[in-house]
Amino acid sequence: MNQAAPWSQAATWLSMPLSLLPPWLISLGAFALAVALALLAHRTAFAIVTRLVSGMDLFWRSLVSRTHGPTRFAVITVALGFAASVSPLSEGQAVLIRQVLLVCFVALVGWIAKTALHVWTTVYLRRFKLDADDNLLARKHVTQTRILQRVGDIAIVIVALSAALMTFDGVRQYGVSLLASAGAAGIVVGLALQPVLKNIFAGIQLAVTQPIRIDDALLVEGEWGNVEEITSTYVVMRLWDWRRMILPLSYFIEKPFQNWTRDNAALIGTVMLYLDYETPIDVLRAKVEEIANGSKLWDRRVVNVQVTDFRQSTMEVRILVSAGTSPRAFDLRCEVREKLIAFLQREHPRSLPRLRAETRSSEPTGPANAAIARHAAE
Repeated sequence: MNQAAPWSQAATWLSMPLSLLPPWLISLGAFALAVALALLAHRTAFAIVTRLVSGMDLFWRSLVSRTHGPTRFAVITVALGFAASVSPLSEGQAVLIRQVLLVCFVALVGWIAKTALHVWTTVYLRRFKLDADDNLLARKHVTQTRILQRVGDIAIVIVALSAALMTFDGVRQYGVSLLASAGAAGIVVGLALQPVLKNIFAGIQLAVTQPIRIDDALLVEGEWGNVEEITSTYVVMRLWDWRRMILPLSYFIEKPFQNWTRDNAALIGTVMLYLDYETPIDVLRAKVEEIANGSKLWDRRVVNVQVTDFRQSTMEVRILVSAGTSPRAFDLRCEVREKLIAFLQREHPRSLPRLRAETRSSEPTGPANAAIARHAAE
């Protein structure tokens, strides 16, 4: 008993100043101390974990950095719950704190769900490389996964917000009555959200059917470019001159467009020439094959030269050459044009288009005209 006396006296001495303070100040101090200790503990633990994964690959480092916010929020929520259990709160204050902690818990679950979805998407897409030569399978999976991820993010936010609102009795009763009535208010809301819902369902349809994918080469509204980003409501196209074209998702469901890389990235380029009729086609065909064989852009699949039309003063010659991608096909077409025109100017200048004109001599010719000329001279 003598040994326990000093401890009881110390506890009594420490409790005397606290008893002089108002309960709300004690509760506020308890919450502040809990938040401070939670932040300190999280910072220490996170620094240790960050140091442990510093020597690992990029995935583990990004995983730890990605979970920094949710783990800190979880630690603070737990600390506030502990502080609420030991603080001298009134009944109204306790109800308010429990309501806030419940909303924080719902938000934490939603945040963890979004983080888990992002981590799973990152792990899944690590198997696919968009910078590969044959990236058709990679573009397919990347497009599908990113669209579904955005749809999942929207669904998580909606569910978490609904769950948070349902924790309030008034909002819960209003939501139930509105759902049961299914009256004019529901119709108005449905009509107001029609463009948003239209694009969301279009995004789901694009993810399933995949008429376009990330990095696809498209010809839309007379503009050529690559699909740079597919969001939950719109598509960003990077045009050939670095401009950006923004199109709604519903555009690619309702309107026609050209996809140059739907099944594969290979493409046949066309070069049209208008030459004189004296052009030696066999020599031209041999020169085109020589240019194609000497080019690094040609994929060794298609090279062809054909006379496709005759016009009043020229003939139309169509040259086909194939390449592995649409940018390569465009560069190969330019290379064929430049080298062919230089070859024709140098070796066959008479093959270039020119105008012909027939002139009549002013001197009379032939027997009849000669007689007329003699008669005129007499």
